[in-house]
Amino acid sequence: MGPTDSWRRRPATAEDDPARQDPDVMSLLQHLTDLRRCLLRALLALALGTVASFAAFHPLFHLLTAPYCALPISRRLGGHGCTLVVFGVPDAFMLRLRISMFAGALLSSPVWLYQLWAFIAPGLHRRERRWALSFVGASVLLFSAGAAAAYATLSNGLAVLLGFAGSDITPVLEVTRYLSYITAMILVFGFSFEFPLLLVLLNLAGVLGSARLRRSRRLVIFLLFAFAAVATPSQDPFTMLALALPLCLLYELAVSIARLVDRRRARQATTDLPDDLASDLQTLLAAEPERADSTP
Repeated sequence: MGPTDSWRRRPATAEDDPARQDPDVMSLLQHLTDLRRCLLRALLALALGTVASFAAFHPLFHLLTAPYCALPISRRLGGHGCTLVVFGVPDAFMLRLRISMFAGALLSSPVWLYQLWAFIAPGLHRRERRWALSFVGASVLLFSAGAAAAYATLSNGLAVLLGFAGSDITPVLEVTRYLSYITAMILVFGFSFEFPLLLVLLNLAGVLGSARLRRSRRLVIFLLFAFAAVATPSQDPFTMLALALPLCLLYELAVSIARLVDRRRARQATTDLPDDLASDLQTLLAAEPERADSTP
C-alpha cells in the first residue's frame, strides 16, 4: 500500500455510521419526514378551506342563523327580521374568521383525514389497513349524521330556552355567544354519535364481548339518557330526546355487529384447529347431550 493510500477515505461501515448499526434509526427519520409532509399538506388544506369559507361567509352565516330566523317574531329582535348584535369593534372580523376556520376544518376534513390515513397506513398490515379505512369512513359518516341531527334540533332548543323570558321580553342575542351555542351543539352531537364505533372497536380488539353488551343494555340506556340531559347545551327535553334516542338505536346496532363478529370469531376458531383436534372437539360436543341425559 502506497503512502497516499492511507489518506483515501474508506467506505462507511456499520461501526462508523450508527444508522447502519440500527436500521430502526433510518425508519424513525423516514417516519418523522412522513409526519412533517402529512402535517404540511393537512395545514395547507385547512388554510385553503379557511380562505374559501372566508370568501363564502354570507351564505354560511345565513345557514347558521336560519334556526334563529325560524323562531316566532316575539322571540326575535327587530320584528320581521332576525338581528344579532356585536358589542366590540373587532368582534365582526373575529366572528368572520371564527366561522371561516370552523367551516374550513369541516370542508378540508377529507384531505387531512386522508393525510392521517397515509401516515398510519405504512405501519399496518393489509387486513388492519382495510379495517382502519372502514373506521375512518364510518367515523366521518357518524359525525356528519350527528351534526345534521344537531342542526335539526337547534330551532326547537332556541324556542325552549328563549321562551323562559316570557312574551313581554325580547331577547337580544350576541352573535359570538349564539355561535358558541351552535358550535357546542354540533360538536356534542357529532362526537356522541361516535360512541357505537368505539364499542365495535373494543369488540374487535377482544376487550368487550357481545354477551356483556347485551347484559349491560339497561344500564347503558340509563347512562345515555343521563349523558344527554347533561351534555346538551340547551338541556331541554326535546334536545335530550333527540340525542338519547339515536344513541340508543346506535347502541343496538353496535350490539348486533358485535354479535356477528363474535360468531365469526368462534367459527374461525373451530375451523383453524387441526383435523384431529377438530374431530375430537366435535365428538365431545356431540356427546355432551347424551352424557347430560344419562347423568342421574
